Amino acid sequence: MVGLFAGIGGLELGLAEHGWNTQLLCEVDPGAQAVLGSRFPDIPLHPDVTRLRSLPQNTELVAAGFPCQDLSQAGRTAGITGSKSSLVDEVFRLVKRKNGPRWLVIENVPFMLQLGRGAAMRHITDVLGDLGYAWAYRVVDARAFGLPQRRQRVLMVASRTDDPRTVLFGEDAGMPIEGEPDLYPCGFYWTEGVRGLGWAVNAVPTLKGGSTLGIASPPAVRLPSGEIVTPGLIDAERLQGFDPDWTAPAVQAVGVRPGHRWRLVGNAVSVRMASWVGHRLGHRIEYSADHETPMATGDPWPSAAWGVQDKTFRVHESLWPVHAPYEDLGGFLEESRLLSARATAGFLRRARSGKLRFPPGFLDDVENHLDRMGGFPTVAA
Repeated sequence: MVGLFAGIGGLELGLAEHGWNTQLLCEVDPGAQAVLGSRFPDIPLHPDVTRLRSLPQNTELVAAGFPCQDLSQAGRTAGITGSKSSLVDEVFRLVKRKNGPRWLVIENVPFMLQLGRGAAMRHITDVLGDLGYAWAYRVVDARAFGLPQRRQRVLMVASRTDDPRTVLFGEDAGMPIEGEPDLYPCGFYWTEGVRGLGWAVNAVPTLKGGSTLGIASPPAVRLPSGEIVTPGLIDAERLQGFDPDWTAPAVQAVGVRPGHRWRLVGNAVSVRMASWVGHRLGHRIEYSADHETPMATGDPWPSAAWGVQDKTFRVHESLWPVHAPYEDLGGFLEESRLLSARATAGFLRRARSGKLRFPPGFLDDVENHLDRMGGFPTVAA
């Protein structure tokens, strides 16, 4: 296999657990390059996908978590033609040859299904059809694989020779009933408070990449005791399925700030998500068309679908293909610290000025936490 837009190696790690050997990595970010160079020392690393002329011979699979900045609800929303996300066309350029790779595995954010009325998905699926690939995609939640992070991502599998439906479909555990918020830690974004919160019961909301300046944007967690804490960087790495300090080599790169590690983790592909795809590539399930209905041109993109040539079908399966043993958030965090008085006060100001509704008792807990932290910080005249 070859890993394009490899980041810190989430797709490659997960697929390697099921026998896929990486022959080549491609990544432009200096910090991510340092991580890949340290963690995959024997694998050639190319710095620029636009200058990569061809894939190694006998490449069977190409994995690509292509840039999401133009497709993310939290990003620029420039769409598939944006300067970052349009780089997916480099994947298509490299697999275009007659005897191209048998499999493609692509990962990205689910907002791409809605942005520009689905223009990004239409572009990707049209090109895949032109290249002779049948394709299937499914939005999955990282919590299904046991990690307490509510992280939904589009996983797409395409093949020239096989039925991709047998990889992504056929397993459906269904979303479990959410627990009582008062009994579990609940994650939220303390940097919000006016238009959104990212509330998650017994999980943190989706980890973000943070700013381009390397300023971290970790979530917060309200514990059942009423205390408010924030996960540490090592917690974030583990929430993505990586070993502790996986991104430590990034700070060795020239010009990379320590805070950039948060960006690398937030932009990474969940290792367990990739491992599930790797398992299913080797243990495919016979597909039944009973779970699908035809789609018409212009229909909104659903959470799961497949297509071949000019035909597209909606697949009726949930975001939870499996229910792996769940690691409760309360026992998961090992490096958390109390949310500072300044951060807590800023959140409360935004919350009180907006019209967002909050879970019962939540703002009381935030106010009590602020009191325990010394109250509103004084500002010098």
